[in-house]
Amino acid sequence: MFIATKEIIIQNEALTLTNQRALFWEKEKALLLSDLHIGKTAHFRKNGIALANHIMKSDLERLSALIEYFQPEKLVVVGDLLHAGDNSDVDEFCQWRNRYPDLKFYLIEGNHDRISEPLEKKLCLDFKESQLELGAFTLIHEFDNERSGFQITGHIHPGIVLNSAVKSIRLPCFALSENQLLLPAFSEFTGLDTKNLPGKSKFFVFTGEGIYEV
Repeated sequence: MFIATKEIIIQNEALTLTNQRALFWEKEKALLLSDLHIGKTAHFRKNGIALANHIMKSDLERLSALIEYFQPEKLVVVGDLLHAGDNSDVDEFCQWRNRYPDLKFYLIEGNHDRISEPLEKKLCLDFKESQLELGAFTLIHEFDNERSGFQITGHIHPGIVLNSAVKSIRLPCFALSENQLLLPAFSEFTGLDTKNLPGKSKFFVFTGEGIYEV
């Protein structure tokens, strides 16, 4: 796996975007990502749709590579860690989580994160709230129009369409507007929303080979 990076400055803070669906904040020693949707494949299997669990394994291998590369002290999931409560995929995720006992694990709750007290203990969370004020930013899963200040969000699974004379391609992206940085979905087992993106945004699209501003 190749990790390409691009540094951007927001609110006088340097953030490192990657082509692996996450960003690193050096000052906070924090790896930020959104929308893992752990348990989605198990949920589909439970409902009679045969899906191999290598999808989640691939996501976790990518996450491990990012942890090894950046050596963060905090892992911050900006919503939708889970997809449908507790299931066998969550057990596998918890086994993965136990490989990093010194890594602080923060969850900003998303609309899919239905987490009971026993499940919270099982996940070994160090922090779980609906939002987090961290430095110059508010981390919140869905953008809140009633709030002032700059928000780092997830939820939308952003993507854009690039057109050429040969064909059109859809690529995931980060979207940066005046008061929001919208993170891509970390899991590759998600769709792309190319319609409901923040207005007047810069887009940072990525492939396995690189990350590019468009």
